[in-house]
Amino acid sequence: MNASTFEKLQLNEVKELVKVHCASSLGKELIDKLNPSGKKNIVKQRLNENKEARKIIENSNHIPLEGLSNVNTLIDKIEKGMILDPHELIKIQDFLRGSRKIQSFMFDMQFYAPTLSAYALNITGCENIESEIDACIKGNKVDSQASKELKKIRRNIEVTENKIKERLNKFLMASGNKQYIQEFVVSKRNGRYVIPIKASYKNEVNGVILDTSAKGNTVFVEPQNISKFSVALICLQSEESIEENKILSYLTELIFAEIKNIKLNIEVIAAYDMVFAKAKYSQNINGMTPKINDQGYIKIVNGKHPLLKGDIVPLNVEIGKNYRSLLITGPNAGGKTVSLKTVGLLTLMVQCGFDICASEDTVINVFEKVFVDIGDNQSIENALSTFSSHIQNIAQIMNLTNHCTLVLLDEIGSGTEPNEGAALAIAILEEVYKKGCITMASTHYGEIKKYAQLHPEFENAGMMFDKDTLQPLYKLTIGMSQDSNALFISKKMGIKDKVLKKAKEYMDDKNYHFDLVKRSKIESSEKKSEEEKEIPVYEIGDKVKLLDEDDFGIIYAPVNKFNNVKVLYNGKFVELNVRRIALHLRATELYPEGYDLNSLFVSYKERKLDRDIERGSKKALKKIQKEMKQKR
Repeated sequence: MNASTFEKLQLNEVKELVKVHCASSLGKELIDKLNPSGKKNIVKQRLNENKEARKIIENSNHIPLEGLSNVNTLIDKIEKGMILDPHELIKIQDFLRGSRKIQSFMFDMQFYAPTLSAYALNITGCENIESEIDACIKGNKVDSQASKELKKIRRNIEVTENKIKERLNKFLMASGNKQYIQEFVVSKRNGRYVIPIKASYKNEVNGVILDTSAKGNTVFVEPQNISKFSVALICLQSEESIEENKILSYLTELIFAEIKNIKLNIEVIAAYDMVFAKAKYSQNINGMTPKINDQGYIKIVNGKHPLLKGDIVPLNVEIGKNYRSLLITGPNAGGKTVSLKTVGLLTLMVQCGFDICASEDTVINVFEKVFVDIGDNQSIENALSTFSSHIQNIAQIMNLTNHCTLVLLDEIGSGTEPNEGAALAIAILEEVYKKGCITMASTHYGEIKKYAQLHPEFENAGMMFDKDTLQPLYKLTIGMSQDSNALFISKKMGIKDKVLKKAKEYMDDKNYHFDLVKRSKIESSEKKSEEEKEIPVYEIGDKVKLLDEDDFGIIYAPVNKFNNVKVLYNGKFVELNVRRIALHLRATELYPEGYDLNSLFVSYKERKLDRDIERGSKKALKKIQKEMKQKR
């Protein structure tokens, strides 16, 4: 197995989901290093740990792993001869205390988890180190009670500091010094006590200038009367530092004496953190522990890809009993690749010791090697085409496979001339079969499907397709192949029956027809098509320019079958060919929405007469009657 397999099957993404449940970086680092095992006994042990960890989680409200920090860096410092500071010693103390707690907790869980609880026997309690750190370190500082000498030194420091402060306060309170003092406070510079003096009086005060303010207005003076006490204080502080270092060194040496046991404690705690993270992940996905074997048999019942969300159609597939190679066919985006990835990822997960989302009857084989050729492997850097990259990858796979190998090949033989691609694909499948591999491959090629039908240890499978909705069902059916449904989809999308009939004939019989079409007929058809495309569309109310008159009119009736339109021009309706006019403005640009366009084609008198009739005007009715009599 290699990193490419893990990447393409997305194993690392699953590991990230598991790491979320870790209590510390110890477990996360272990999961990062975790690889699928090709040994059945190791996989069995990993899965058994999962079962026991889930039982503990289900029967306990709290697992005391929180707060256990990674102390590996501190152990490295000790091994390099470095002395730990108080804060680091507290971390070691916390870890040792946490180790004892998890040991006690696991001993109490022997009934639910006999195997996991036995690991706690490897944890060494270091109570003496805990108690010594507790006695010597308080509030991230070395405590005065850590040694008699340190206690004595700090008492002397306190006495000396009090003497210094007493003399400085007297200096501040002296009335003769008030004019010199910038601020009436005792300050510190470089660890020595000073008084802020106005720079203009720096020569008036008997003492040593230790610092000057940024603007130069103030100097910080150590008065002469405390100089000897300041020197004494510096010596005492140096003695304090030496004594503290002795105590820290002593505590570090205690840890170093138990460093092997502590490192073993770290390993056990990391293992517990990882196992409980796996169990929490299993609980989160409602996972199950499948049966395992090393006979090449896989049976996935209602298996689900752990990274797919939403309403997922579960996968049901079996291989390795009556056949060792499975060919999956079906429409594009129908789930062939997802089926391959699901089988591969669930296999890797189980071999890592992860539970999977599937039914209880699921059986997973433990493979020594898992190889995949999935996705677009085109390499721009190496100037390789997609086909070349696939073949390069498959060549490497064929060189590394053995009888304990799972091989997953997506769209095998694609990317080149179909006849050559199909022939090459069959030869590759034959070769990996002869090596004893369990193989699953997807394809569109009919020749490969026919080969699988004839070979006693090959089987076809198809991704189902709904012919009413033209949607894939993402359901794998063993024992039957599925076409890509190209002709069926084409019919639904409007391709003419005569074209589809011809395509079906060419599928069954390669005797192609080369009927010639006269050039004049093609040109006529092209000319007609071009003219049809150029016919503009006019709407009632559009303002157009009459090209012969160099004037404007209004469209009264749209284009008829003779490509003529009726136009209102100078109060008359004239019929013109569309090639004699040109659009000037659309009606939608000229009139507001809802405007009665019919009113454009009647005179003001006619519109007034219509309104009068609507109102029931007697005068209007008499006028109409008069006109009717005249027409008679």
